[in-house]
Amino acid sequence: MNNSIKYKNTSVNYTDEGKGKVLVLLHGFLESLEIWNDFSNELSKDFRVITIDLLGHGKTGDIDKIHTMEMMAEAVKFVLDTLKIDKCTMVGHSMGGSVTLAFAEMFPEQLNGFGLFHSTAYDDSPEVKINRNRMIEAVNNNHIGFINSFIPNLFPPETVNNFTDKIINLQRLAGSMHKDSINAAINGMKLRRNRLDVISNSKVPVLFIIGKKDSRQPFEKVLPQIAASNNSTVIILGNVGHMGHIESPKETIYAIKTFTNKL
Repeated sequence: MNNSIKYKNTSVNYTDEGKGKVLVLLHGFLESLEIWNDFSNELSKDFRVITIDLLGHGKTGDIDKIHTMEMMAEAVKFVLDTLKIDKCTMVGHSMGGSVTLAFAEMFPEQLNGFGLFHSTAYDDSPEVKINRNRMIEAVNNNHIGFINSFIPNLFPPETVNNFTDKIINLQRLAGSMHKDSINAAINGMKLRRNRLDVISNSKVPVLFIIGKKDSRQPFEKVLPQIAASNNSTVIILGNVGHMGHIESPKETIYAIKTFTNKL
């Protein structure tokens, strides 16, 4: 069941299911909390599962023209504080992982552990920032066309046709976003700082879920981040791209469940 909390000049949409240890799941760019429905249904049998629509996504509105990862983390904290949650495990997919890292830096005392699900601690390279600018231009020209071309590319070319129905649903969900909301997130990602130090200095365990065929977060670039951690659990999915929650749901649900259980 969806709930909403008034936050600044908008409202933040979230779900709260189950009892026990608190597990917070954060979606990625162009996604919404709906991507976690199957995860929440399964994991709420063992945990209290919170899912949140990040700023400008799903049913959560905008608060500014740029939504930095720090701003999104502050909105997440507002929800958790409102629900009187002192400790949780937080797992973020893609951009949601960047928000998780910002949260881990800003509010480390609130975490039992955190996970990067097809995500990165690195900031954007100059080349990636140029590509972000191209994305903004494409969004301004035709944001629905941008969405419809962007989402299939998150899957490996050899398996993308296996997920046609899922892709159509993702395109539908993202299609409800205003172009200004999309650009606010893109600009926010451009401003990400390198948070490898958050991983290396973390006093709590870190979960890495990696797709060997992830074109957005290449396998070889994730390995140094794993090496930086002093206490990590690593799940490597051999035939998976950027969307393990869709491509390999049973394995990733089990990974998150096992990680959260031991904290």
